[in-house]
Amino acid sequence: MPMSPHTLRTAALGALTAAALIAGSTAATAAPAASGTPGHLVPKELPPHPSSDWYASDVTPGLPEDAPFCVENTLPSAGATHRTFWTEYDTTASQIVVKAATVDAARKLAAAAGKKVRNCAADWRRDHPEASASWRDYGTLPAEDGAHVYGVHTSYPDSEPGIHLYGVGRDGRTVTVVAWGEMGGYEQAPVDAFRRTTTTAVVKLYHP
Repeated sequence: MPMSPHTLRTAALGALTAAALIAGSTAATAAPAASGTPGHLVPKELPPHPSSDWYASDVTPGLPEDAPFCVENTLPSAGATHRTFWTEYDTTASQIVVKAATVDAARKLAAAAGKKVRNCAADWRRDHPEASASWRDYGTLPAEDGAHVYGVHTSYPDSEPGIHLYGVGRDGRTVTVVAWGEMGGYEQAPVDAFRRTTTTAVVKLYHP
């Protein structure tokens, strides 16, 4: 029986975490972004995990090899940088930052990313009629030129359910999408902490 994307990602996470630990990764701040690159989140700015530190990759040009669930094929690789985060368990996160050519282009990009997240549950149910999915709007944030937080829950028969949080924000012509996910339901989602994470992510977009 096919597994949900969250279950597949969980399997890959084990190998990724082991490799990171062997390489001596720590929860300290990863290497700083190159000059001219908007600021990215660091591990201590993510919602605290009750049983693990957060680990982070370097800030890397382009999009992640595996795009975050719900925002696949939404953000351009041109002008993009990203950082991925993981724990010793199934909880993962990522941040994508895109510098658009104009403020208007950035505004449209942020709107498209938000729409993709809002439609994610319906798209998931259409592609997986045997599964269930829902979403919640956790509202706007007064960060720079605006941010919005959403939650998406997916459940596939005979697989662990997945809960995902998304923050979409903009500062001028720079857009960020922050994604967080783990196995579980809405009751496990650290919404308040993630709202703070999203606010921090948007504020850090400014780069003189």
